[in-house]
Amino acid sequence: MSAMLAAWLDLAPFLLSPSPSPPSSTLRVRPSSSPAPTAGTTRFYAPRAAAAATAVSIKPTAATPLSADRTAVRLGIASKGRMSDLTRDLLKSCQLTVIQSNPRQYIADIPQMPNLEVWLQRPTDIVRKLCSGDLDLGIVGYDIISEIGLGNDDLVIIHDALDFGHCRLSLAVPKEGIFQNINTLEELVNMPQWTEERPMRVVTGFGYVGAKFLKEKGFKHVSFLSGDGALESYPAMGMADVIVDLVSSGTTLRENNLKEIEGGVILESQAALVASRKSLNIREGALEISHEMLERLEAHLTASGKIMVTANMRGNSAEEVAERVLKQPSLCGLQGPTISPVYCSLDGNVAVDYYAINIVVPQKSLYKSIQQLRSIGGSGVLVSKLTYIFNEETPRWRQLLSELGM
Repeated sequence: MSAMLAAWLDLAPFLLSPSPSPPSSTLRVRPSSSPAPTAGTTRFYAPRAAAAATAVSIKPTAATPLSADRTAVRLGIASKGRMSDLTRDLLKSCQLTVIQSNPRQYIADIPQMPNLEVWLQRPTDIVRKLCSGDLDLGIVGYDIISEIGLGNDDLVIIHDALDFGHCRLSLAVPKEGIFQNINTLEELVNMPQWTEERPMRVVTGFGYVGAKFLKEKGFKHVSFLSGDGALESYPAMGMADVIVDLVSSGTTLRENNLKEIEGGVILESQAALVASRKSLNIREGALEISHEMLERLEAHLTASGKIMVTANMRGNSAEEVAERVLKQPSLCGLQGPTISPVYCSLDGNVAVDYYAINIVVPQKSLYKSIQQLRSIGGSGVLVSKLTYIFNEETPRWRQLLSELGM
């Protein structure tokens, strides 16, 4: 049994819900031909859209061998929209420019990586094609990986924090009516209104993740409706009680008289670099390309928001200057300040009167750092923007090798 199929069946028993219908006092659920559950059995009703997506995802995953008729490594990125723009910008910042010779085609390349093909796809299709072996790497939101991947063990997260596409998958309820005094997930699960005849109606585009979360939190009577957009309108129209949707600032929820509740955040999401485990183990060049991409991404993201500050300071020795600098909490740098003598000519002789200090500080702390430098005798302060910081072997690479059993 494939990992994805097992993950889906683990949420059983699930029945498909009917299409959303006009509100009524009691939610009518189409009878199922499955045996009736015994007393105390949790009944969930999965959305048709999620089930359909599952069928697409499950079909190619049963130990499908990697295609042997291609040698290029394939990277999937979003084909359009803000996710596409931000992905390309990040890669360009890492000196990995995506070149698309024909804007109507779905294939591109990165000249710095000649053995890499870039395929422009919908985010959901990126995950499905990673599972099927048609892609080797992908940059996509963690929320999509979690929902479409269905817990597939073949998906390996190489970098989980690419610092764009931030959002959270959250549960929200109306501010008024029966939910006026409901402010926590515990209060929601204990509401007496939810029964087998009248389950809590949840509308979402995240049927797998949403159902898994609610089951783990002890909800027993839940019906899922599938929705693709404008989910905030469903409770006001009487079609759902609760929504599970992506939230960035929460403004749209508030303007539609909805509220998040304590304990209702299902997952935090941002863009991630993900790979097929089979590809990393078998596809020639996949592991090497992953390593180079990870190094470039880590170096750029580590340098993001940091600047190099250089200043001159009088002192009798490098040690004395270092002691003064290290007493200032904002001037410690990455591992410590770099201090070197500044040579000058004094009465025809080479002398050292000043020492140059180089430190890396957060950009948001720039002015505070300059004030501290001045307070200990610093002058001639120069500020430089950093593009990359290459440290020792990134911990994420060691984690990846451990995950792969290497």
